Amino acid sequence: MDFEFSEEELDFRLEAEEFVKQELPADWDDIVCHWPGGYGTMPQFESEYSDFTRRFLRKLGERGWHSLSWPEEYGGKNSTMKQAIVNDVLSYYRAPTGGLAMSIIGPTIVQAGSEELKREFLPKIARGEAVFWLAYSEPNSGSDLASIKTTAVADGDEFVINGQKVWSTGAHTADYAWMLARTDPKAPNHRAATLIIVESDAPGVTIKPIVNICGVHSFNEVFFDDVRVPKKNVVGEINRGFYNLVLALQFERLIVPSGAFRRVLEEMVEYARNNVREGVLLAKDPIIRRKLAEMAVEVEVLYGYYWQTAWMLDNGRVPDMEASALKLTSSELGLTMANVAVDLLGPYGVLDKGSKWAPFRGRMAVGYLDAISGPIGAGTSEVQKNIIATRGLGMPRA
Repeated sequence: MDFEFSEEELDFRLEAEEFVKQELPADWDDIVCHWPGGYGTMPQFESEYSDFTRRFLRKLGERGWHSLSWPEEYGGKNSTMKQAIVNDVLSYYRAPTGGLAMSIIGPTIVQAGSEELKREFLPKIARGEAVFWLAYSEPNSGSDLASIKTTAVADGDEFVINGQKVWSTGAHTADYAWMLARTDPKAPNHRAATLIIVESDAPGVTIKPIVNICGVHSFNEVFFDDVRVPKKNVVGEINRGFYNLVLALQFERLIVPSGAFRRVLEEMVEYARNNVREGVLLAKDPIIRRKLAEMAVEVEVLYGYYWQTAWMLDNGRVPDMEASALKLTSSELGLTMANVAVDLLGPYGVLDKGSKWAPFRGRMAVGYLDAISGPIGAGTSEVQKNIIATRGLGMPRA
């Protein structure tokens, strides 16, 4: 792997940075409290930012920045590296991203979708006009998705869906559900489910809000009562949903807000250089210096995995273990960063947003709460460690 960027990639990064600086509102950094690695404070999942997010995503689509990693035949540039650069810049400025549609749904449809599905959804995703949420988790099915109860029963050219999903991030602001549903009740669990695209406003879909620990409505519980979906919305083959889900999860674990980690680190270092506690400049405190230095190392490790996975995908390699290592590092770094931030700020670190005394507009206190969601979403840290151990290190299953 070459760790140097080409001149073209460096110029492209400058273009992306200029675009973001121009398009984001002047007060964006004051009103957004997203914490890297967490799932509860992403602005694109909050209704109050929905109109701006939609406009911003369409502008990204006009530049072709939702589909950079796709094959050229589907309007892409065959460059996961350029897509990674865009995502790094967007996350640094805490800007909305193409998220699930760009990073998971589009690439999965490219590889597993029918031609009809590709014609219908890929152009929408590339233009930034289709927003998705993941309809995986259920009240009793989290990491063990094989135990899902939601059913999709065939009825002519349609499926009739009944069941419930929960922890449905962004369902209230999205157009479509990317759903895993049981289509063969008699088959073994891993050969009994199908991936289906469901319109969020279809008759029979009821979305109820869940306000998270940060006081933000980002999660939902969603009920499906006799919801009819055309069979053409099936992704891949019927009853092979788990095989396509594994493919989608590999893409999902590459969604890492790398730039956001670097931004928070820079903010904390700057704070330490300009603030005093008990008569001592924080930047001179050996304990604070050590914690910031250790975190800086971890951010570099994260970037190592981040660029490695992009490079692997561009060179025809499947980042299986590497994707899990990247996701695990990101989730745990979010927790580490939150704890270091609270230590750095002392009593001020627990002041909520809205307090005039809260440094960073209360982002650190919100992040301390949101960071606990990182090791759970997109596969728990325990699941990632098992993947690394068994697939990467060849260790036996317990």
